[in-house]
Amino acid sequence: MCLAVPVRVTELLPDQMARVSLDGVSKTISIALVDDVSVGDYVILHVGFALSKIDAAEAERTLAMIRDFAGAVQ
Repeated sequence: MCLAVPVRVTELLPDQMARVSLDGVSKTISIALVDDVSVGDYVILHVGFALSKIDAAEAERTLAMIRDFAGAVQ
């Protein structure tokens, strides 16, 4: 099973890379597959690569569902 999650871009880096954040966890990823990424954008992250941009409202809804699910499993 593959999982891709929305993350917020916090910094653009050289060589088509960016720093992203999810619940305080920061990671450097490739944004080579996505055009026009800006700080503050949400992207769908899968194995270190941004696959597409996602609307902020949709990203927040998706993250809320993931958090709800994680809380229900514990």
